[in-house]
Amino acid sequence: MKHLNSVAIVLSLSFAASGDTYPRQPSVHAIHYLFRLTLNDASDEIVGETTADIRFLSDGVTEFWLDLASASNGKGMTVSEVTSGGAAVRYGHKADRLLITLPTPAKSGERRQFTVKYRGIPASGLWASANSYGDRGIFSVNWPNLAHQWLPIIDHPYDKATSEFVIIAPAKYQVAANGLLQEERDLGDGMRMTHWKQSVPIASWLNAIAVAQFSKRQIGSAAGVELSTWVPYQEREAGMKTFDLAARQAMEFFSENVGPFPYEKLANVWASAPGFRGGTEHASVIFYGCCQSSSSVVWHEIAHQWFGDSVTEKDWDDVWLSEGFATYFTLLASEHYQGRDAFVKGLTSSRNRVFELEKRLPAATVEHNNLSDMSKVLNQLIYQKGGWTLHMLRAQVGTDKFWEGIREYYRLYRDSNASTEDLRKVMEEISGQDLRWFFQQWLYRTPSPAVEGVWTYNAANKRIEIEIAQTQKGMAYRLPLEIGVAEGIVRIEMTEKQQHFEIPVEREPAVVTLDPNTWVLMEARFGKR
Repeated sequence: MKHLNSVAIVLSLSFAASGDTYPRQPSVHAIHYLFRLTLNDASDEIVGETTADIRFLSDGVTEFWLDLASASNGKGMTVSEVTSGGAAVRYGHKADRLLITLPTPAKSGERRQFTVKYRGIPASGLWASANSYGDRGIFSVNWPNLAHQWLPIIDHPYDKATSEFVIIAPAKYQVAANGLLQEERDLGDGMRMTHWKQSVPIASWLNAIAVAQFSKRQIGSAAGVELSTWVPYQEREAGMKTFDLAARQAMEFFSENVGPFPYEKLANVWASAPGFRGGTEHASVIFYGCCQSSSSVVWHEIAHQWFGDSVTEKDWDDVWLSEGFATYFTLLASEHYQGRDAFVKGLTSSRNRVFELEKRLPAATVEHNNLSDMSKVLNQLIYQKGGWTLHMLRAQVGTDKFWEGIREYYRLYRDSNASTEDLRKVMEEISGQDLRWFFQQWLYRTPSPAVEGVWTYNAANKRIEIEIAQTQKGMAYRLPLEIGVAEGIVRIEMTEKQQHFEIPVEREPAVVTLDPNTWVLMEARFGKR
């Protein structure tokens, strides 16, 4: 975006119609999915039957689509039948889209159920692989838009639905999935049926299954929520030690400070699928790439249960509302459990990472602009700079108002979708401040500020004199800054590229510090002339 002279014009452009390029269906809403899948060890093929409960939101709808990978080069899904009310309906399946024709036009508010029978080998999204001990397992890897590689579904976070999995798999396996366990039943032929039901609406990619030989342990509850750990039986002791304490800490801290946990249970699962290097925050059933994950990884993924899972971005352009929140709330957990030094160390590390990323990705911003390439959805700035944006928001409105705003944001958008604009409006209402300038400069601008300054003491006037400049390219940032002197903290605000400030003090201080409490994302050089 070009730099313009008028801040008002910049703001109006920044918050104008932005959105990823996924085609919405405004007249169609999926209420519930029932996924029935048969898995086996003889091959990686799945046999599926999905019933989608659809509500139509306007009169006259004659067709709609579900996302489902088409078959190509031996991978993908082949549909054999689509029915509604027991009768076959017309469909077409190509270019990863299952287009379903209604036998009669829908009426606004009407619900109909459609059952899709299909089979195939997923090209991605669901992986069968061996863990480090050579034992086979099957794990979903839907992030960010790969659920349709094995499930017929509206594969975008804007359309959240409840769901359930009925999995038939070899009886040697245990099956973990979203929600509460409804039934386990041996079928007498070496196979077992496991039925899980998720009664809270979630985004498509959060639907998850893990099928493996697990050692499972119920570890009681935290904040009134049942906790369990699922790890390979060979890693039982290490896995239990990793997850038990960190999970309990996260549940108690976030429940107390944000609001009630949104789901019926929380399971922490060691997953051996490709791509699991850290963790993936599936609703109520988190997958980790190693059963010896650090506390910070566990806190991060559990923070997502509130932010990203329950309060989900309406649009992929706003993905920082998920990752930035989880990043900062991990730091807040470290501040609570490990102390201020650990918190500041994490902030400093995160700040250095932002500067590195901005040099490598000079055009990248926290907020995406009409994202079309999903391989770029995680540009890393959404984590560190997104987290820092929340930290600076806390500084801007004050810690008490920050937490009040966070709790209200969660209350309003729990189990639904939110945008950056929604967050801004909540924080403005709580704080009584106009925050458009704040969100614009930290989410839509690059690079971050670079500040250079010097101070001298004028003994005749008994004043500290500060010369300070913003050296980054482009317009000046609005920077509320703290100056640390012997008498305490003095607050100033930069609004121009170069400014002069004076601070009255009785005697020359031994040291003057810029941003002593680590509140501002900036590259800073500051010292005595």
